[in-house]
Amino acid sequence: MTGKLLACFTVMTAAGFLLALLLFFHGPVLQAIGDYLVIRDGLQPADVIHVSAGPDHRARYAIQLYQEGYGERIFFTGGRCQSQDAPREHRCADLAEREGIPKNAITVDGDQVGSTYDEAVRLKEFIARSRDPVRSVIVVSDPHHTRRARWTYRRVLGDSVSVWMAPIPFEASPYLRQWWKEAASRSFVSSEYLKFIFYLLRY
Repeated sequence: MTGKLLACFTVMTAAGFLLALLLFFHGPVLQAIGDYLVIRDGLQPADVIHVSAGPDHRARYAIQLYQEGYGERIFFTGGRCQSQDAPREHRCADLAEREGIPKNAITVDGDQVGSTYDEAVRLKEFIARSRDPVRSVIVVSDPHHTRRARWTYRRVLGDSVSVWMAPIPFEASPYLRQWWKEAASRSFVSSEYLKFIFYLLRY
């Protein structure tokens, strides 16, 4: 058997073995693929709770964390909270105020953000102009976004700021932990892997 044929045979054998694993153990394997993306740090009180731009459930969970004493201030980016096409009013800040968060504890960056990297840069700029020192940040986002988000925020902020991830509980998120069972969740997980690979190469 030539070297090329042997290599092809090895690849086909490995692929067949992986396919058999997926067929017999697809639930645990797919669960592990999704769970790898989820970073849930042990939380402690931070100087700032930062809400990644997106739907209202992110803002609501950040408000809950603030009310539980996990942050002194809340920082919202993007100016959009309900959907990508919603008007860029300070919807999240209004929601936080209605829930009793003091106005002076809320900051909104109304500039449109196009990526997680943009949000990390906006946060870095906010920290640089803050009168009070910011040495720790809790980042709130959907569960499967948190691995890429943590990598990005640590990359941008450096070692001077501690970054802890607070993924929204799955029961409060529109996305499923068993992500392969629902279209939006499948799309989210697939895109996160692609985006994470791009980030590793780009940044």
